[in-house]
Amino acid sequence: MFNYLGDAALVVFIYMSLVFVLALVLRDNSIVDIFWGLGFIVLTIFSIVRNDSPGVLQIVVAIMVLIWGLRLSVHIFKRNLGRGEDFRYANWRRTWKFFTLRSYLQVFMLQGFFMLVISWPVLHVLNNPSPAVPGFIHASGLLVFLAGFLFEAIGDYQLAVFRKNPDNAGKLITTGLWKLTRHPNYFGEALLWWGFWLLALPLIDGIYTVVSPLVITWLLRYVSGVPMLEKKYEGRPDWEAYKAKTPVFIPFLR
Repeated sequence: MFNYLGDAALVVFIYMSLVFVLALVLRDNSIVDIFWGLGFIVLTIFSIVRNDSPGVLQIVVAIMVLIWGLRLSVHIFKRNLGRGEDFRYANWRRTWKFFTLRSYLQVFMLQGFFMLVISWPVLHVLNNPSPAVPGFIHASGLLVFLAGFLFEAIGDYQLAVFRKNPDNAGKLITTGLWKLTRHPNYFGEALLWWGFWLLALPLIDGIYTVVSPLVITWLLRYVSGVPMLEKKYEGRPDWEAYKAKTPVFIPFLR
């Protein structure tokens, strides 16, 4: 039923192992964030090459992954350029025992595992026959994806512009999409994967791929996204004031 997942798992294992080797050479584990989006593109290309005659839906989904993955990876690369290892990874480098082995398993292989799980709707679409004419649910999925993509991209852009202004040094961004939610980029990332799931839903057994948006939403909201970032600002008066009036994740939902 899901035979394609085994081959995809092997691709992810090889890909993340190569990224790990590069991180060892550069002594910078945070490059894994740059290669996150690119990993989905690698999986997509692998699946498309395996498919003898991709349909309209499969081509559209492949283009969606390409646009999303490239934008995200380029954004993170530009954001991190010249800044050294991200504070989270640098802290782990200082505090973890058996750092090399632990980082391979707990950073690169763990992210590889989540990459495989989160990419499931995309893999399902690319490895199963698609309908000749996409239907209403497919159109809904595309719209949800676009909404999420715009939230993520515009939120990242607004933050980058804000930080470039020297007058904003040490300040919090509370305008634009950041007025609607404290994490528009994280919300957009979660939302677009719900869009991918809707695209897979009409296919046979597509409903099971709901694991993907559930996992990415859980990770961003409760594990590696919101909690880790907000911990940096705890206790700041401006942060507490912003926090009191701005939804944490979903706009307009307190």
